[in-house]
Amino acid sequence: MNDAPFVDIQGLTVTFTGGRQPVKAVGGVDLQVRRGEVVALIGESGSGKSVTLRSLLKLHPPRKTTIGGRIVVGGHEVLKLAPAALADYRGKVASMIFQEPLLALDPVYSVGAQIAEAIRRHEPATSADAAHKRALGLFERVHIPSPERRLAAFPHEMSGGMRQRAMIALALACKPQLLLADEPTTALDATVQIQILLLLRELQREMGLAVIFVTHDIGAAIEVADRIAVMYAGRIVEEGPARTLIREPRHPYTLALLGSRAHGALAKGERLETIGGAPPDLANLPAGCAFAERCRFVTEACSAAAPQVVTLQPGHQARCIHTGATLGAAGR
Repeated sequence: MNDAPFVDIQGLTVTFTGGRQPVKAVGGVDLQVRRGEVVALIGESGSGKSVTLRSLLKLHPPRKTTIGGRIVVGGHEVLKLAPAALADYRGKVASMIFQEPLLALDPVYSVGAQIAEAIRRHEPATSADAAHKRALGLFERVHIPSPERRLAAFPHEMSGGMRQRAMIALALACKPQLLLADEPTTALDATVQIQILLLLRELQREMGLAVIFVTHDIGAAIEVADRIAVMYAGRIVEEGPARTLIREPRHPYTLALLGSRAHGALAKGERLETIGGAPPDLANLPAGCAFAERCRFVTEACSAAAPQVVTLQPGHQARCIHTGATLGAAGR
């Protein structure tokens, strides 16, 4: 694995300005992803995961969004790309698997036609017949049964799991180097979720892709990720190798997420742990730690100033003043 980052995000800020007051959805994210590596972004809804992911394709409405910082993907300065260069970059360098394929796919064209169109857009010399054959090969690669027949199907004629496989085929159609997966298993039942996760991991290893996988399911992150970055209130609060972060969480929010995960079936009357309170208002973030009001380790110092990143060991860091022995013992 090449140690040089294929994705290099530095100081990313995303502020939405279309409402009554600006909402800072992402407040300074630094993240690097190497070729052949899977990084999972986890956290509650509204923590900034999908906003960060969409910034890598510059999908936010420009008139209502202010983006700061720097995003470099395979040598491309994403935030500085002109419209024509951005169109070439999307799909060819970086591609996305959207959360709900029924909304992402065009309802008036067959799925096969949409995949063939994407191929011919990026490779104009490809004939219609060759594009069709490649789309068929992609359907076979993502294990869609009766692929020839399914190519002619419209999105609404497919099951949820099959649509998600078709969405993966579309995302891989132009041989991207970076795959962005935005909660690709959320709307699926448990059995299909596992199938999709295994498929993604298989394709990622086979193609040597860099992958950023967004999920609120920490169990899914454990299954597919090499590294995990935990987001809260628009910032990464802890990041590290998946095994290290799960075994030795060093941020109270990570610890709370792990505690709220169901380990198998609950006995009758047994309570599932929850995280009390609610995430802060992103339009009025506190001066100190954003998690302070919900944290069981909170002290007066937590409200004084926003905590800085503490490096615990190479590759493992947390944004908290309580990363010492007390929290470490609680994590174990």
